[in-house]
Amino acid sequence: MNTIVRNILLFALVVFTAGSSFSQQKDIQKANKEFDKFAYIDAREIYLKVVADGYESAEIFKKLGDTYYFNSDYTNAAKWYDKLVKQFPDQTEPEYYYRAAQSLKSLGKYSESDALLKDYVAKGGNGLVIKSYEDDPNYLKSTVFKARDFVLEKVAVNSSNSDFGASFYGNDKIVYASASGTEGMKVSEWTNQPFLDLFMADRDSTGQLSNAMRLGGDINTQYHESSTAFTKDGYTVYFTRNNFIDGKKGKDKNKTIRLKLYKATKTGDYNWTNIVELPFNSKEYSVAHPALSPDGKKLYFSSDMPGTLGMSDLWYVDILGNDSYGTPVNLGPNINTEARESFPFISDKNNLYFSSDGRSGLGGYDIFVTPLDDAGKPGKITNLGAPSNSAQDDFGFIINEDDRIGYVSSNRGGDRGSIDDDIYLVKEICSITIQGKVFDEETKDPLPGAQVSLLDENNQLVSQTTAKYDGTYSFVGDCGTQYTVRGVKEGYNPYEKMIETPMLSGTIDVPLPLKRIDPCPPNDLGCKLNLQPIYFDFDKSNIRPDAEIELAKILAAMREYPELIIHIESHTDSRGNDSYNMSLSERRAQSTLKWLVGKGIDKNRLTAKGYGESQLVNQCSNGVSCTAEEHQLNRRSMFIIKN
Repeated sequence: MNTIVRNILLFALVVFTAGSSFSQQKDIQKANKEFDKFAYIDAREIYLKVVADGYESAEIFKKLGDTYYFNSDYTNAAKWYDKLVKQFPDQTEPEYYYRAAQSLKSLGKYSESDALLKDYVAKGGNGLVIKSYEDDPNYLKSTVFKARDFVLEKVAVNSSNSDFGASFYGNDKIVYASASGTEGMKVSEWTNQPFLDLFMADRDSTGQLSNAMRLGGDINTQYHESSTAFTKDGYTVYFTRNNFIDGKKGKDKNKTIRLKLYKATKTGDYNWTNIVELPFNSKEYSVAHPALSPDGKKLYFSSDMPGTLGMSDLWYVDILGNDSYGTPVNLGPNINTEARESFPFISDKNNLYFSSDGRSGLGGYDIFVTPLDDAGKPGKITNLGAPSNSAQDDFGFIINEDDRIGYVSSNRGGDRGSIDDDIYLVKEICSITIQGKVFDEETKDPLPGAQVSLLDENNQLVSQTTAKYDGTYSFVGDCGTQYTVRGVKEGYNPYEKMIETPMLSGTIDVPLPLKRIDPCPPNDLGCKLNLQPIYFDFDKSNIRPDAEIELAKILAAMREYPELIIHIESHTDSRGNDSYNMSLSERRAQSTLKWLVGKGIDKNRLTAKGYGESQLVNQCSNGVSCTAEEHQLNRRSMFIIKN
């Protein structure tokens, strides 16, 4: 929309002034009168004529700068504010240094803007505006660092006039304000464009808009309508309109028509009737830009009502039902500055998005986000960064954080320059780097060459890589997605970790500690102690000297762990009679038991049994020709840990 109208809807201004009849007289008093009624365009024409006639003053430079500043013409605003601070520094209040700084920032002149912010402080400026700058003097770098991965493109329903302020209507539609009137319609004297009406467009799964149509019923009038918020059931809408209802205009003491919030109900497919004015409106101040909390119990809005900290603040009321509302509550100095806050939007995840020109940013209105707790209290406030924000005015940001598709309004330019606003489709290209290190769980040594797999929630392979020389690996995944990361290496048990990626681009560290596979059966004490076999001579059951060395390891373990209970198994080779071998192995088992008991081990901690040739470890069974060494492998004792 033309920046005049849109900035009025951003609350420094109002949208329509009745009963104005301007002449071309070079009369400063008349210009001031128009200025006081927010008729900036008409006031500007008079001021410019006065200056052209050679008259200059601090008052004229201030007001000339304001007529451009509040219409987002920052190039000309900077020109007149520059004349003001240079020619009349002693007559320049702090807020004009701030507006001059903001104007320069929108032109990309950041160092000059920062210098004027310092002058703002020196002149006595304070509050959240300067605190935001002092807390982060490198705000430009920080803003870029915090930028979310968005791409923007104009939507197809943008007209040759102004289009802005999209809101979600159900799952597949968008409602927005547009000045795309037809030929012959009444034209606003402010913009030479038709007055704003509310339009609806279809929205597909990719966010593209089509089939725009004007909302039916009583919701659109001969004046401006904009900024909607729909209840979840789709049968109630809160919207912004000039102070106009039942065919009657309301004016403040300066004969200015302010903005108000209204409610309408749906009748039929797309007709809206039963227009009701909200009770906290007033003809003396503006209330606009509604937003509903996810549970539908709070209505947020922007206003310059009494109690406002700056030029416009964010407020909320409790919705009590039966057209009854609580007392308006200011969101406080953590959100609101002495400048302008407007266009709130509450996501389903209870994040508050809003526009402000009172915080460090890229220029003009920037979009910020803060999480709200259960009580509605804001948390840390973050600038969305580029490309959602630009050096111009960016506002009306809405987003579905599940599918990461949203919309923003901006006068950043394009085919028609920065005269009008357009709606941009916002798509968040959110990616997560999943990285980590594969290492030995016990030694912590890296395990290069390990195979690392990324699996989806259905355990299907998404990607696979090999750990580098230092054991590191990395994948790129999607935001808000469940994955399993699995590490595999020969000689180790596999390890896997399930993760849920966040909704913001970033990095997740997933270490993969692999546990070496134990070659020993879990209850084989001899294997765990790296015990050499307890061998016996052929047809003998006595303990050999070399066997005593190994048995001493068993003895030490049983002394160290008094709760250890051992079962001794004795085995023979296949040579000889089977029954004889069974008896021989029993004697060997008992011989081993007696040796340990003789060394002081309680007999109750030991059992022993011979298995003959029933459990050979190789092929050397009856009738198979084997070497003496192969047969000896079967003559052994084993020590099994009992539970």
